[in-house]
Amino acid sequence: MKKIIISLLVLLLAAAGSPAEAASPKDQATWLWNPWMIVNDEAGTLSFLESKQVNKVYVQIDRDVPMKVYRSFIEKAAAKGMSVYALDGAPDWVAPKGYTNQNQLVNWLSRFQSGSKAAQKFSGIHLDVEPYLYSGWTTNRAATVKSYQALLTRAKTSAASLNLPLEADMPFWFDEIPFKNTYGKGLLSEWVIANTASVTIMAYRDQASLINEFVKNEITAAEKYGKSIVVGVETGQTAEGDAISFYEEGEVAMLNELAAVKAYYEYSPAFNGTAVHHVGSWMTLQP
Repeated sequence: MKKIIISLLVLLLAAAGSPAEAASPKDQATWLWNPWMIVNDEAGTLSFLESKQVNKVYVQIDRDVPMKVYRSFIEKAAAKGMSVYALDGAPDWVAPKGYTNQNQLVNWLSRFQSGSKAAQKFSGIHLDVEPYLYSGWTTNRAATVKSYQALLTRAKTSAASLNLPLEADMPFWFDEIPFKNTYGKGLLSEWVIANTASVTIMAYRDQASLINEFVKNEITAAEKYGKSIVVGVETGQTAEGDAISFYEEGEVAMLNELAAVKAYYEYSPAFNGTAVHHVGSWMTLQP
């Protein structure tokens, strides 16, 4: 009995002394819409991203940019703790023949991934389509919504074939868009969340209280489906009003409001960080 007690004590002490498993860091993401920045100044771009503690970059795919440029950037970004996602999409992707653009992206990514070393590969696909900017959203919303759902369904299959997670950008107001078609019935926001690995909400407001309110339904839906939500904010100049972007308030104000958002949703398993739109305007944002 004495030996058993001693053995148990040893095991308990060993368990107490072992380090706890570190929690996965939340995303600090950004959009890099101009990949020519890494053609012209890869080191400077990486230095900026590192200085902002970015750990995830959505990089626009421009087929005129040589693959070796993307490979170099991904490898160097990975060495600094950043994952890089292939970013693409446009409103006309939901047009009748818009799938050809999607096919071109998938074909390019297939060639890229197969010809790259492990450290040079994209970590995922990030789509920014914004179907509400396509003319059909006004003339025939139901058909445009269905086309958008078809696009994401194809993208999900393509991403799986490349063994990559699929993410998408989504406005906070998709929870006000109902649908009823061959994809089922419900709210568009919940459908998008259910059919992607992660969604970045374009919660473009400059106050944490508004941002928290705007994303609460999406957070709830993501909790339901075991998915993740990243909350995005704007830094560019806009004519839509002073409350949209942090362009007027500056970076310190933005970081304070983002900290408040993080604190508010800290205990939600669905909340997975924040994103700043975008590298170009962030670089020129006032302190």
